Amino acid sequence: MTENRLTPSRRAVLTAVPIGAVVLGAAACGDDSGGSNSASPGAESKSTANSSGDVLTTTSAVPVGSGVVVGDVVVTQATAGDFEAFSTKCPHQGCAVAPKDGKLDCPCHGSEFDLDGSLVHGPATEPLTPVHVQVRGADIVRV
Repeated sequence: MTENRLTPSRRAVLTAVPIGAVVLGAAACGDDSGGSNSASPGAESKSTANSSGDVLTTTSAVPVGSGVVVGDVVVTQATAGDFEAFSTKCPHQGCAVAPKDGKLDCPCHGSEFDLDGSLVHGPATEPLTPVHVQVRGADIVRV
């Protein structure tokens, strides 16, 4: 009996199927580069279609003396009309900081930051990383 070399063996098919599934699954997942921002309750999150930057939230969604988390960014308003933004990543070990009692608090190890991103007390030894934003009308835009 002659073997047809164009037809894969049962063993070849059974070995290739799991590999193909992994490759297809990885391709379907993609990466985070084009993902949308997730906002905390009360903060609006949207993205502009042009190159002028991403709208993180609106000025009315950021309480005076506090802030809101939008994805991996915390937008603060220490005093009325003074908006700043920072990475939520604590420089100590990378936990996400969040507004708490007029400060930015790291729940993992207790580091605390002022609403301007400066370090109040550690164990972190550096301030939060700034994120450049502008107020455009009622929107706060990452630039």
